[in-house]
Amino acid sequence: MNEKEELIQYKNTGDLAVLGRLYSPYMSLLYGVCFKYLQDKEQAQDAVMQIFEELTKKLRQHDVDNFKSWLYVYAKNYCLMLIRKNKGKVHLDIEAYLPESEQKLRNEDDEKWTDQDIALMHECLETIQEDQAQCVRLFFLEQRCYNDICETTGFSYNQVKSYIQNGKRNLKICMEKKQHGR
Repeated sequence: MNEKEELIQYKNTGDLAVLGRLYSPYMSLLYGVCFKYLQDKEQAQDAVMQIFEELTKKLRQHDVDNFKSWLYVYAKNYCLMLIRKNKGKVHLDIEAYLPESEQKLRNEDDEKWTDQDIALMHECLETIQEDQAQCVRLFFLEQRCYNDICETTGFSYNQVKSYIQNGKRNLKICMEKKQHGR
């Protein structure tokens, strides 16, 4: 039985043995993701177990096409939410996760993000062009490289580069307008 069939089976039956078979091969990957964000072995181990518990509900509610990718993004978001909950502020140094060739596209003022900035960013993502928003989400939030984004979206490399640059600019304009309006 392949992964997609197991996902369907779990969604239909809720059989934890099926979920365990799906989850088990990715536990090391998830631990690495959680440790990268939480910087603590015990917290990372706890997060891996908590994510499994949350999946018991989430996978019965959502249709998942690529389990590994979905799980990676879910784990990353789980850790970021945990950090926000525990510290009140998230300081994301997005530069640290970008290849050198892509770092030059970033500005120095984009390094630190607060809870308010993140909420505002999500609000503004809804206002920019759909293609730009999609590429910005994939690049900055899912930390995907240009080539991955090209494969996922079907856009050319130059289109992806343009959508990210223009989307980032439009996002910044929207966020600045909303911040000054508050």
